[in-house]
Amino acid sequence: MLILCPAAPGSRAGNRTTALRWAARLRALGNRVRIAGAYRGEQCDVLIALHAHKSAASVSRSYQTCPARPVVVALTGTDLYRDLPGSGAAQTALDIAWRIVVLQPLALQALPQKYHPKARVIYQSAESTRDSNRPDVVFDIDRFDIAVPGHLREVKDPLRAAAAARLLPPSSRVRILQIGRALTVDYEMQARQEEAGNPRYRWLGELSRRNSRRITALSKVVAVTSLMEGGANVISEAIADGVPVIASRIDGSVGLLGPEYPGLFDVGDTQSLARLMSRLETDGSFYDELKNRCLKLQPLFDPGRELQSWKQLLEGVGSSAK
Repeated sequence: MLILCPAAPGSRAGNRTTALRWAARLRALGNRVRIAGAYRGEQCDVLIALHAHKSAASVSRSYQTCPARPVVVALTGTDLYRDLPGSGAAQTALDIAWRIVVLQPLALQALPQKYHPKARVIYQSAESTRDSNRPDVVFDIDRFDIAVPGHLREVKDPLRAAAAARLLPPSSRVRILQIGRALTVDYEMQARQEEAGNPRYRWLGELSRRNSRRITALSKVVAVTSLMEGGANVISEAIADGVPVIASRIDGSVGLLGPEYPGLFDVGDTQSLARLMSRLETDGSFYDELKNRCLKLQPLFDPGRELQSWKQLLEGVGSSAK
């Protein structure tokens, strides 16, 4: 079994994390699994391509090499909400696919109807953080820490939380802990300037996965401010650790948290985000409501559920023709 992942080995990008987790789940089902950046003609029983647009050439090459080989294409946020409508290559990859994986149910609304019979929703799972060692960040009981995980790039709207923190009253104890590497020089400059001028903001840069999980688990809140997401695994991880989530109102997050989830704000609405932060800090009953909502969502992201979803998908592929 071969998983195609556009993120390079050693990368801490979300796609790489997803590929590694899926490989572990598939091995637990008794499969031999390898991860590669592209298909180069090697033998495999099933090809799983993560990212339709970026893996399109490999999917076509696999089909030309062995048309009878089952192909599973997993759609990312940029696939669904940016590339797919204008990418003939991505559409061809979906035509070839035996199954299409999406990460939350609202993704089906962005997927052309003709592909729906092939589509399956598989929630990204997460285990709770059991490592009791504290990260190299000074956590102070007088702080109300809000973690913002994710590399600094446009699609994440990464400095939105920092801007919202600037609007909070002088009495606020909020501190923004930004986790992730700046993917452009411009974002690096912006983050450094923000840190220098905003006492409520700290940019931690790229961290190991273990340290990132420790920080989010110890924070009061996790903020996902993205412009688009396929279904952010940082939401799964926060919920697994019982940490309340606040998120921009995009399908990729609403599909995981639910349309009535009270911790949503409109994309790019800095004032609305600031109000959410302030309410969570000062209103204990609202904080508890969000925390309890997240705890009730934990079964969606249970690793056993994800394992069973992959088992059913592969059994369906193995028992049916395309």
